[in-house]
Amino acid sequence: MTREDDQGVTGEPCVGSSSVGGEPCPDTGGLPGVDPVKGLDKATGDARLIEAAGPWPFITRYTVLRADGRRAILHSRRDRKGLLPTPATGQVATAFDWRCLWMPRQLNWWIGSVFALGSLLFALGSVFSLAPDLARRYLLDARAVNAIYFAGSIPFTIAAYLQLFQAANARRFALHTRPMARQPELFGWRPREIGWLSCALQFAGTLLFNVSTFDAMLPGLNWFRQDLATWAPDLFGSILFLASGYLALIETCHAYWAWRPSSLSWWLAFSNFLGCVAFMISALFAFVPSHAPSGAALTISLAFTLAGALGFLAGSLLMLPETAKPAESAAISNDPTG
Repeated sequence: MTREDDQGVTGEPCVGSSSVGGEPCPDTGGLPGVDPVKGLDKATGDARLIEAAGPWPFITRYTVLRADGRRAILHSRRDRKGLLPTPATGQVATAFDWRCLWMPRQLNWWIGSVFALGSLLFALGSVFSLAPDLARRYLLDARAVNAIYFAGSIPFTIAAYLQLFQAANARRFALHTRPMARQPELFGWRPREIGWLSCALQFAGTLLFNVSTFDAMLPGLNWFRQDLATWAPDLFGSILFLASGYLALIETCHAYWAWRPSSLSWWLAFSNFLGCVAFMISALFAFVPSHAPSGAALTISLAFTLAGALGFLAGSLLMLPETAKPAESAAISNDPTG
């Protein structure tokens, strides 16, 4: 494996089936004789694989060398979302692109916008739960506040499905080839691709959040039924979100962990992951015991629900400029050495 910092890719390249140091390269799909960079898009042209990296057992980054000696880096996240390859220079555009505020023809823009709507509703429900006097001022009882959470879970599910659909119909990054004629897949099955797996886990988690937030609106539930109908799906949904968020994060790290503050995609995934951690903590404190629940535990649970919603809101909003940033990656390094 190699390390990527602000200056681009460093470390030993993987050529063929092994690196220079003799360590086997990451699996390229298990199909012998298949060139993983065959069928590269026009941005890279005919190219030769010189490095494949990612947290085992996934591949999240290819470095390819063109016939003219120029080098390009392809990231699985950017490839899946239809963004152009990253230049090997490591330079990052810093100017804000106002186009990101309205790009309705881009699926990625819709995913970020709908996730942001769900996050705002979850944050609003958390504020009303933490400040009951404020809720009463707007004539909202407990059931109405729970309805806000349920309303927020719907955009989460829609955006999660759009993201899963996007991943299911992207070309297979491990082989970097895609059949030209085929029917769109509603869900797909790509457990060996880190992006698809992350999206699938998140989508399943949102369905459980639909169940938990809907059941929370049901009147007259005793402690056992609350734990069974509300807390259990919330807990398992949070576990799925946490696993999904970690996979999305390490996809941008190209390792089990990396500090990459110059990468917008890394900040996006990191914000979402912090939101997942907060939702997990919230679920743990939301357990309803047979005796009177602790007011402190409820407050902690609500506070972390708010923190989780804000984390997802930040990540969702960062998805908008990420969609508008292909110009920074259109160039390819002119330096043959990297």
